Amino acid sequence: MRTPSNWDINVLWPATPPPLTAEEMASRLEQPVGQVSFKKMCEGKSRPIIIVDDLNRPTPTARVMPLLLKCLCDSGIPIQNVTILMGTGTHGEPRPDAMLKKVGAEAASSCRLLIHDCFRDVKLIGKTTFGTPVFVNQAVMECDVVIGVGGIYPNHTAGFGGGSKLALGILGIRTIYHLHFRHKVAGWGGSNINNTLRQELDEIAVMIGMNTIISLVIDADRNIIQMYCGDQRKYFPEAVALYRKTFRTCLPADADVIISNAYPNDLSLTFARMKGFMPLTSCKGGTSRIAIASCSEGLGLHNIFPFVNVPRFHRPKHIMRRLSVMSPVEILCKSADLLNRKIKARLKKIPMLQMALKTAVERPLNPIWLYRPGDQTEKMSSHVLGIYIVSEWLKIVEAIQKEQANRDSLKVLVYPCAFLQLPEEGIL
Repeated sequence: MRTPSNWDINVLWPATPPPLTAEEMASRLEQPVGQVSFKKMCEGKSRPIIIVDDLNRPTPTARVMPLLLKCLCDSGIPIQNVTILMGTGTHGEPRPDAMLKKVGAEAASSCRLLIHDCFRDVKLIGKTTFGTPVFVNQAVMECDVVIGVGGIYPNHTAGFGGGSKLALGILGIRTIYHLHFRHKVAGWGGSNINNTLRQELDEIAVMIGMNTIISLVIDADRNIIQMYCGDQRKYFPEAVALYRKTFRTCLPADADVIISNAYPNDLSLTFARMKGFMPLTSCKGGTSRIAIASCSEGLGLHNIFPFVNVPRFHRPKHIMRRLSVMSPVEILCKSADLLNRKIKARLKKIPMLQMALKTAVERPLNPIWLYRPGDQTEKMSSHVLGIYIVSEWLKIVEAIQKEQANRDSLKVLVYPCAFLQLPEEGIL
């Protein structure tokens, strides 16, 4: 990717520690935080299940799985007795090779493999103290040891994924709606990790017996730079503190051009946009915006927040599910808020008011130019809801030069692993 000489480029690389060695990872497994060793934990057990996230999270589970399976086998459990459940949450159905890519060849060929479906094969096991009915994949309740393997990443609803949030991936759609819409949103990388959503997820983890969780922190190349194992309630605050220290970075501020690289979370447009475009949403009007994402699986799908690949009858189903988790007072407040927004939208269409708003509001946001390198097998439209998708870098450069009126000098900020980074005020 060649850039023009008039682009003053500043790449905001996080200062990440070196990757862990296999020996260092093995030592973490031998001494789980706040718990006995795997050998003692598995004494007398015969039906373990390992819950993993799907490919829409870039957790390099395949690097940990051989070490974990060795621990289980050393405890006297045959590898063929191990079940691996991929927690897809409300994401679309994974491709046939997804499990192999996620857990590696040994586990994929030797263990019992299951893909979660939030619409079926779930069992009601009770309610949380928040009143949420907990529907969980029934395979979990048939096992006598439950271990989770996931990654710690910024997250909009809970502030951070990882730890007990891994449980959300193997719950039923009704439970997932409760969890998403009965709690105040924590915000991307929010500092309050003891929010009510996290508290309820901790409860659910205990209800399903997922008391041991392996949480990985990765760098821009998906190398494992830290690994936590054991009781996540004891290590999670330390893990998030390490994450925040490592990946905090500055906001776009006065940049003329923002480049946001969605890797390592660029499998589809839906998830690249949801997770990897964060710096592009907080820049000022008039800034040129570039995203980089391979989108090797095309549009992708999120059944609660679909982008363009919207399931049939999604809107009425979504409304009914939202209503089912709201109290009468909340429904009235939501209706009033909706009416208020409609009135404001109508007022904005009045010509005189439009003129007043035009002078008061700053320059509008430019469209996002998505540079799509790599595998182009999955065809995509060239324009998707304000995003121009281009496979030729020079075309994007020409478009940006035009947006910026061919000025002599442009300040360019590059977020090389935007999905992992936490843009914050006061960071220089």
